[in-house]
Amino acid sequence: MYSRAESKKIRQEFWTSFGKNYVRKWLLYNTRIKDLSLKFTFTRDTAEVSIDLDANDEIMRLYYFEKFESLKVILKDEFLPEAVFDKSYQLDDGKIISRIYVTLPGVDIHNKKDWSKVQLWLDKNMDAMERFFLEYRDFIEQ
Repeated sequence: MYSRAESKKIRQEFWTSFGKNYVRKWLLYNTRIKDLSLKFTFTRDTAEVSIDLDANDEIMRLYYFEKFESLKVILKDEFLPEAVFDKSYQLDDGKIISRIYVTLPGVDIHNKKDWSKVQLWLDKNMDAMERFFLEYRDFIEQ
């Protein structure tokens, strides 16, 4: 078991290593759409790449989610076949967002043996997520 400080240090090491091994300017929060971001997540049991719609205004959140749902076949056929669409995804803090994501189960940020596999997976899947988003951003933001 790791202390909170040790766990934080390990997470920082992972993300620093990822940034050095996969040098690239990721889109992430620079989507030009308020309350829409692309995110990396790596925890004690999974890695995830996601598009998060976290507007406090539920009508706007669902409006954008429906735009993504209309592109679901394209996303799954051409970019990320394993993509999951969750209209009401609950975060650890209890907040409800909408999330489109892919998951790599069975990996642990505390296990350095998983790091190279996860870094490659994150790079490949975020690249696909970004390409999809950039190709359809104009439609999404209308």
